[in-house]
Amino acid sequence: MKLNYKLAKIENDVSAIIEFTKSSTSDFWSSPVFHFYPDIDRNKYNLLCIEERTVFLKKYFDELKSKNESLLINKISKYNEYWQNYQNEIVFKLQKIFKIDLSNKFNDLICYTSFCPICPRYLTEHSFNNFYLESERGALGTAMHEIIHFVWFYVWNGFFRDSYEEYETPSLKWILSEMVVEPIMRCDGLGKINPYFISKSCVYPYFYTLKIEGIPILEKLYKMLISLPIKSFMKESYAFCIEHEQKIRSHIQTNENYMS
Repeated sequence: MKLNYKLAKIENDVSAIIEFTKSSTSDFWSSPVFHFYPDIDRNKYNLLCIEERTVFLKKYFDELKSKNESLLINKISKYNEYWQNYQNEIVFKLQKIFKIDLSNKFNDLICYTSFCPICPRYLTEHSFNNFYLESERGALGTAMHEIIHFVWFYVWNGFFRDSYEEYETPSLKWILSEMVVEPIMRCDGLGKINPYFISKSCVYPYFYTLKIEGIPILEKLYKMLISLPIKSFMKESYAFCIEHEQKIRSHIQTNENYMS
C-alpha cells in the first residue's frame, strides 16, 4: 500500500462545493463551506444559479490558490513526509485486523488536498480528499479513515460479491462502513496515532450518540469485531443494521437536521 498527497484541481473543488451546497442538501453538509469561508455571503450565494456559482467559486479559489501557493506546496510535502513515518505501522495493523496481505494492493492511492472542507472518497478511483487547513496529524487521521473504507470494501466485495455502486450514500452498507471505522481504530492501538480518534471525531458525531436497545452502537460493533472473524463480523454487523435500520436512519436524519 502506498499513498501520495497531491493538490486537487480547482475545477474539482468547485464541483464538490456546488454539490454540497445545493438547495436539497442538509445544512449539516453545506454549513462547513460558509464556516471556513466567512467572506462568502451565504444569502447572495444561494441566489446564484449553478452556472453563476461555478464562475464565482472558480474565481474565488483561483485567487486563494494564487495567494497561498507556497503554503500549499509546503503542506503537500509535509503531508507526504508525515505519512511515510507511519505507513508501515498502519499497513501492518490493517493486515492483522482484516487478515489480508496489502503489500501488493492499493499502491496507487492518492489524497487530493482540497479547498472543500467536506472530503469525499472515490472507491473505484483509489482516491480521496483532505482539507488544506489540516495539520500533518490531521491529514494522517483523514487518510486512516478513508483507507479503512478502501480495505473494508475490498474484503467486503470479495465476500458478498455485490456491486461497488451499493457502497455509497444513502445505502445501509455505506452507513455501516462509516460506523465501523471507530471500532476498527480501537484494534491493535491503530487509533493512537489518529488525532480524530483520540478526540472522538473520527466518525460522524451522531454515531457516538446512537444507542440500540440502550447500548451505544459503536460499543456493540466493537464487541462483535473482537469476537468474530472479519468476514463473520461483516455479515453479523450488517444483519444487525438491517434489523435496526429504521432507528439508525431516523437518528441520522434527526441529527443532520438538528445540527444545521
